[in-house]
Amino acid sequence: MSEFIAICPLLVVFLLLVFFRWPAKKTMPVALVLTAMLAYGYWQVPPVRITAASIQGLVIAGELLYIVFGALLLLFVLKHSGAVAAIRDGFRRISPDRRIQAIIVAWAFGAFMEGAAGFGTPAAVAGPLLVILGFPPMAAVVAALTIQSTPVSFGAVGTPILIGVNTGLSGQAIVEQFVARPGDPATYDALLQMITARVAVLHGVIGTFIPLFVACLTTRFFGANRSWREGLAVWPFAVFAGLAFTIPYMLVGVFLGPEFPSLLGGLVALAITVTATRLGWFQPREPWDFPPESDWLAEWRGTIRSGSDEQDAPRVSLLAAWIPYLVVGVLLVVTRVVPSVAQWISEQAIEWPSILGTDIKSGTNVLKLPGTVFILVSLLCVPLYRMDRRRVWAALGESGRALFGAALAIVFAVPMVRIFINSGVNDAGLASMPTVLAEATAQAAGRAWPALSAVIGAMGAFVAGSNTISNMTFSLFQFDVALRTHLSPTFIVALQAVGGAAGNMICVHNVVAAAATVGLLGQEGALIRRTLIPTVYYLVAAGAIGMAVSSW
Repeated sequence: MSEFIAICPLLVVFLLLVFFRWPAKKTMPVALVLTAMLAYGYWQVPPVRITAASIQGLVIAGELLYIVFGALLLLFVLKHSGAVAAIRDGFRRISPDRRIQAIIVAWAFGAFMEGAAGFGTPAAVAGPLLVILGFPPMAAVVAALTIQSTPVSFGAVGTPILIGVNTGLSGQAIVEQFVARPGDPATYDALLQMITARVAVLHGVIGTFIPLFVACLTTRFFGANRSWREGLAVWPFAVFAGLAFTIPYMLVGVFLGPEFPSLLGGLVALAITVTATRLGWFQPREPWDFPPESDWLAEWRGTIRSGSDEQDAPRVSLLAAWIPYLVVGVLLVVTRVVPSVAQWISEQAIEWPSILGTDIKSGTNVLKLPGTVFILVSLLCVPLYRMDRRRVWAALGESGRALFGAALAIVFAVPMVRIFINSGVNDAGLASMPTVLAEATAQAAGRAWPALSAVIGAMGAFVAGSNTISNMTFSLFQFDVALRTHLSPTFIVALQAVGGAAGNMICVHNVVAAAATVGLLGQEGALIRRTLIPTVYYLVAAGAIGMAVSSW
């Protein structure tokens, strides 16, 4: 009964979004009320704790909306300044093929953004950039969400490992006892690096084919012929682009640690894929394009279109048009990599150590959020492009209107998640809802646990909207299950981290935020149905590798 009750909120979200095709702004209030009722009625969570968890969720929702607003503001400023047209024309000169454009922008550039900032930044930047290039908004979001997998475990300069896994394992008795045994790993730091290396290799093997998924999903769901074959036709370039990222990614993860695999891998992949495209390497014989916009299905369209309100915009040079994105990349790297700057920013955090007297805490650091960088760069664009007051107000107005729809979904979705996660303190003597689900799965799986450990990570990310939170919640549980079933705990925790990254492709938070940046709210279920395909691939591949390695 406990397992069934625990999974009910997740089933309701999935069924309403994916099968009944409700928009998130209607689904998430239902899920919030249901979760709160189950937490109070069955788990016997005190009302004050449910309220505190909801407040914590509202703080996190505010951070997400701040990031979305910054991304929207930058997009609309670029549109009204004339920079959008220059960027679109520049990419078309690199390659007119939409499959190639999707791989370069979503995979290479998106991976770099994930490595620098995390927080769903790739979808917030790459999605609008693809719309600028003339992609249907839904195609742009599907491509941007699909790459929210391989780079995620080392996103935001390694946060899912350094904060997520480390917080879950450090100081725990069973971990210290394992490290104290004769042989490797000899120290806790060596243990963490061993997990990092395994995560890098697993992602490297599985993630090499994600660019091919980007191309195939684009042609299958948004092409005139609805063809998988047209996507497979660019497999030489797609696999080349995959390797251009995963090879440096694996080397950095294995030999240097968790901070820079995605960041450096994305930079290398961006340089190599753009150069290879200009030189004509691995390019298809015939360029592929979307059908005319007049033939697009209604669900493909968003309220933000590439050519709207640009007729009277001034002309901008290609270099000037790219300056905002270059500045965004530089600021994100500097604020996270330069020790003195990162430390100063960390000191500006506002902490709420005890909400309503509970052990639930919250806080925020506005300077650390990518939204601050987006807003700052948007302000710099005003003098850079000599924008008049009319254009500035137009950009602000469109940003606010687009944000409103996302707010309706996110302010209900995140509190629901926090109640779900914080249900472990209760009068019923039960573990938290996600832990009950994980324990039931582990008991059913037994020695087949490597096939399902990544699924638990994905479930955690789907619920929490974060690989970091998923790792923080389940790393110790995965470690304990591995020891009990005589499996490698470092390998099982690595599978957890990989699954947590894969779950980002379908997590409601990311989907709603990404949809908001291109004006596609209300189509969250359709987005999840499409990104569920690469998610299943990722989890099946991780499970197969897990079983093969564990058996050996």
